[in-house]
Amino acid sequence: MSALPAACLFDLDGLLLDTEPLHSRGWSEAATHFGAELSGDQLLQLKGRRRLDCAALVSSWLPLPVESDALLAVQQPIVRALLPHAKAMPCAQQLVEHCDARGIPMALVTSSSLEAVTFKALPHPWLKRITERVYGDDPELEAGKPDPAPFLLAAHRLGLDPNRCWALEDSQAGAASALAAGCRVWVLNEQRPTEPRDVNPRHINSLEVVLDQLLSTDD
Repeated sequence: MSALPAACLFDLDGLLLDTEPLHSRGWSEAATHFGAELSGDQLLQLKGRRRLDCAALVSSWLPLPVESDALLAVQQPIVRALLPHAKAMPCAQQLVEHCDARGIPMALVTSSSLEAVTFKALPHPWLKRITERVYGDDPELEAGKPDPAPFLLAAHRLGLDPNRCWALEDSQAGAASALAAGCRVWVLNEQRPTEPRDVNPRHINSLEVVLDQLLSTDD
């Protein structure tokens, strides 16, 4: 891992922006509305997945399954009211700005829709530095995370071999997607000690670990 990556492929929610607790709150309250209490394990299963995939999972956990539209009608207003207050994850802005300054290609690989990303990124203009993007509703996307399709599509659009790219994720679904695509995967988990460099995926407890690795390769 001494060489620079060909590109950095970034997840958004829970990786660059601290939005996961907000999405979890929305899904929890939506499930409660329909008579179910979601466990911590169930909420973890929702992380990194596309909105409709999450709705299908939550519906399967309800006493009586409901249509996705009915769940989203409860969940979405809750989340949209909270998202403008979401902060950047520690060191996220510095990492993106360093990649931009260093000329390292970047792509956003998110399960969120184009409309959702536009809304939640509005308070964070530094995200505009990531110009290549794969959204959850991308018309060219064949399947969402944990399928490898999102990261394969991002690498393809950058004209790069995914094996030479670093993928940065925070969820099980996202890490599985990036790993299956052949990327070198960093998984952010603030509650877990940072693992040795030679493992893939490598769990880290701060994005500063990645930034330090990039800085160590600078001339």
